[in-house]
Amino acid sequence: MAFSYNYVQGGTEQMGMIFGSVMKWCYGITKNYGLAILLFTVFSKVVLLPVSVWVQKNSIKMVKLQPEINRIKARYFGDKETIADQQQALFKREKYNPMASIIPLILQIVLLMGVVEVIYHPLEYILNLPKEEITVLNDTTVSLKEGLNPESGSFELAVIDAFQSHEYDAQYQAVLSAETCRALNEIGMKFLGMNLGWIASVNGGVSWIAPLLAGLSAWLLAFAQNRMNVLQVEQSRINQYGMMALSVGISLYLGVFVAAGVVLYWIASNLLAIVQQYLLNLAINPAHYVDHADLEASREELRQLEEGKPKRKWNDPLTRRSREDYKRFFSIANKHLVFYSEGNGFYKYYRGTIEFLLNYTNIPIHYITSDPDDQIFDLAKEQPQIHPYYIDSTTLITLMMKMDADVVVMTMPDLENYQIKRSYVRKDVKYVYVPHAMDSLNLTMRTASMDHFDAILVTGKNQKEEIEATEHVYQLPPKELIECGYPLLDDMRKAYQAKREVTRSEKTILIAPSWQTDNIVDSCLDELLEQLNGEDYHVVVRPHPQHIRHMPERMNQLKERFAGNRNIEIQTDFSRNDTVFESDLMITDWSGIAYEYAYTTCKPVLFIDTPMKVMNPEYEKIDVPPINIWMREVIGKVVSPNAMEEVPSVVKELLSHSEEYRETIDSFVKEYVYHPGTAGEVGARYLIDQVFHSASQRHLEKE
Repeated sequence: MAFSYNYVQGGTEQMGMIFGSVMKWCYGITKNYGLAILLFTVFSKVVLLPVSVWVQKNSIKMVKLQPEINRIKARYFGDKETIADQQQALFKREKYNPMASIIPLILQIVLLMGVVEVIYHPLEYILNLPKEEITVLNDTTVSLKEGLNPESGSFELAVIDAFQSHEYDAQYQAVLSAETCRALNEIGMKFLGMNLGWIASVNGGVSWIAPLLAGLSAWLLAFAQNRMNVLQVEQSRINQYGMMALSVGISLYLGVFVAAGVVLYWIASNLLAIVQQYLLNLAINPAHYVDHADLEASREELRQLEEGKPKRKWNDPLTRRSREDYKRFFSIANKHLVFYSEGNGFYKYYRGTIEFLLNYTNIPIHYITSDPDDQIFDLAKEQPQIHPYYIDSTTLITLMMKMDADVVVMTMPDLENYQIKRSYVRKDVKYVYVPHAMDSLNLTMRTASMDHFDAILVTGKNQKEEIEATEHVYQLPPKELIECGYPLLDDMRKAYQAKREVTRSEKTILIAPSWQTDNIVDSCLDELLEQLNGEDYHVVVRPHPQHIRHMPERMNQLKERFAGNRNIEIQTDFSRNDTVFESDLMITDWSGIAYEYAYTTCKPVLFIDTPMKVMNPEYEKIDVPPINIWMREVIGKVVSPNAMEEVPSVVKELLSHSEEYRETIDSFVKEYVYHPGTAGEVGARYLIDQVFHSASQRHLEKE
């Protein structure tokens, strides 16, 4: 410990010698200690200007890189290790030093230590008195004035103060040379009425102005930096105010326990830093280098991920379960086939394929789901071939990046575009996309949502033509397009055919709106019900589940309004599916349920022509008309929401031609949906081939 103290003490003395010579030069020009401190402060800022310029450029570079950093955080969301590695690689590529921002703080501390040493020892560094004279002066002062501590850091300031009080002139003149006495009398220790040797905690009174001014200067600097410094401007309000409070607190504390001369330097340094930052911004304007629009866009991408991040505690049962399943997943080597499900409702899209795999192969099926209550866990109890895993949405990001399977099957689009990425540990993983609708992928999916899959189990020729045209327009490498069909349609048709035909005296009309802007409920439901109310129909309104969730009062009002009406029923019990397939006619807008209903029952649909929902604003670049638009006139009729008076006649026309529509829709399904009745088998056989192909490739590589 003694070595450490001596080392620091020696370093401080070395700085004192260097700074002392500069301070002596400043004092020689000004002949006033306060003005000398101010001149010294200006001199230090000028000498260190190259460092300040470098820090300014480095700060601009950091903010310029921030959009890329934000997108790294979004791309590898949740994987702290990978984010750190990627950031380090980015800093190395751009030659950015993240430690540069602390250089001004380090220099400030070094300067402060040197200034304290100089200001506290003016006899040595300013007056350059011989050591013998200093010793005599100190000993004499101690003998004359009680209460002085020679070990105090500010002892020399107290000595000068005692000498300049002229209370002990005779005693000092008896032991000091005339030259020394003249020098001690001439040194100006006052500045603007304040004795620079005063310490607020010792002298009290007016000396308390010093720490208050120090705190004020720190506040002004923090306030200015929060508006001018390119790095601090981008900090959050909490960080800005936090740094301001810390800076002001340190300055106040410093001002209480150090001499006013040191406080003067601190105040001058803070104020000059404001001027310097203003000049640096004029010379090297951050606005010329930083793309603020891109910066804000990258922030928004990251913000959306963070807002959607599950806020669970580390020891939360579901978090613990996800963590354990994550470990169990990676404890198994040679995983051939993995399915991913976003939730319980997605198993229906895999059912036909998985059932074929279970019946005709022994391939282990690793099934990842983000729903802790997914039905797959109950199914796995009866089928040991299925290995289910619950992985929460945050952990899923890391799991997917470390995926080590041969084939991964997903209904989730936008692979690689957002937080879910292709594997970083295996480049040969085959990613297979399973559509969860039979309509246009080009219109109803986001731009580039299919681009990073290796294969797509297309439901029909319209989807195949769209993807091929997309690859041509955007010059994309061709994907495998497997003419698979739609296993869910096969399941629905089997269930429908197994149902006993229900004969009613009155026709049933099902109104099934979508959940999008200006849907039937929002735009014309009241007028539609008025037109159908007097007819001899049983009308069932089956709102979208989101209507029940977000508009409960509106739904309750509808139920109350038609409570005594035998012709109109508001159905909010979604456990009942009989109404969908027993209806004679469906009325909807752009809901995907129209295709499932028509393709399953071969019954017509009346479409209310509300504004179309377009997920892909570039869909018209693809010269394949979306099936969603033109097929409506094939499987039914279209009526404008502003022409509700036409509904009764159109309904009658559709119902009276039901047999013709049955034949038309059945022919349409055979033409536009691949392999009706065997889609699950087709998809399963493709996956089997891919699994065995991957196994063969690995075997050949080993040989």
